[in-house]
Amino acid sequence: MNAPVTKPAPLDAGQSTAADAKPRRPLRRLLLRVGPVVLLIAAALGGTWYWQTGRFLVETDDAYVQGDISVLGPRVAADVVAIAVADNQPVKAGDLLISLDERDLRNARDQAAATLAETDAAIATAREQLAQQQAQIDAAGAQVEQARAEQTRAAADARRTQSLVGSGFASRQSADQTVADQRKAEAAVTAAQAQLLVQRQSLGVLAAQLRQAEARRTQAAAALAQAETNLSYTSIRAPVDGIAGNRAAQIGQHVQPGQQLIAVSPAGARLYVVANFKETQLALMQPGQPVEVTVDAIPDTVFHARVNSFAPATGSQFSLLPPENATGNFTKIVQRVPVKLVLEEGQDATALARLRPGLSVVAEVDTRADPHAPRGLWAAVRNLF
Repeated sequence: MNAPVTKPAPLDAGQSTAADAKPRRPLRRLLLRVGPVVLLIAAALGGTWYWQTGRFLVETDDAYVQGDISVLGPRVAADVVAIAVADNQPVKAGDLLISLDERDLRNARDQAAATLAETDAAIATAREQLAQQQAQIDAAGAQVEQARAEQTRAAADARRTQSLVGSGFASRQSADQTVADQRKAEAAVTAAQAQLLVQRQSLGVLAAQLRQAEARRTQAAAALAQAETNLSYTSIRAPVDGIAGNRAAQIGQHVQPGQQLIAVSPAGARLYVVANFKETQLALMQPGQPVEVTVDAIPDTVFHARVNSFAPATGSQFSLLPPENATGNFTKIVQRVPVKLVLEEGQDATALARLRPGLSVVAEVDTRADPHAPRGLWAAVRNLF
């Protein structure tokens, strides 16, 4: 039979073998010696980076992508007959978006064109009447000259007859006849001059009628131009390159001027960022400084921008109910100022195409005197040596 084997007694939880304790003590002593040195070096490096770079980087996450969205609507009352774009479709400036029924406006245009043609005919008639009246004036002038010549002849006959009556070679009856002829000639001159005056006054009336016809033509031409413009309003086109969206128009819908039908949102480099920085962050900020922009929806891409301009007032002043601090109880609140950041050119077009107005971003402005200096930790360390 085999003899029973005696099991060794188990070690207590607080006990450890000498073999385990020996390697632990030198490691603990090494960590106690090296750890403070590593922490000191890390603190020195971090402090150096902050003093040279970090304190000049101004950051905010109260920033959003913005764009000048064009909200389009009709300029005339009409029915929607066609919608040429789908939701979220890229469009170019000038592309047709919505077509309205143009039949009524085309009829108005044709009527205005007919009115313009009528005024052209009236002007031509007035000009012909002026030319005719000028000929009548010339004829009346000739009548005046003829009457004056007759007056001169009659006056000469009267003088000769009077001299002959005095010498006894002519009768008194002949003298009376020549005097009567002279008076008739004088009256004919007066009548011819009056007729000439009437003809000249008629010329002024006709000239005024011509000016009136020309004024009506100008009015008719303006009405035709307005009719052409109204007819062009039946085609709603994209004013800029962008993406069509927020479409509210439906086929057959009767729309009124000012009604919102569709919107075109800009895309790519035409977008910008509005960052609301605290007033305490604006001390060193000025236009032209570089900005790194990180979009929450595109975390793997860093966009580059520049400070463009500052809002003329804090955001609270443009709110519906601006604050009134002249009250008994006052608590100072740090205000924020909207700052416009413009994206730089030459960036990744694919990444820019993913931007949309309203996206949240994080904007970091470099306010250093040399904004082109490296921002990294090792660059700050190298500057020490």
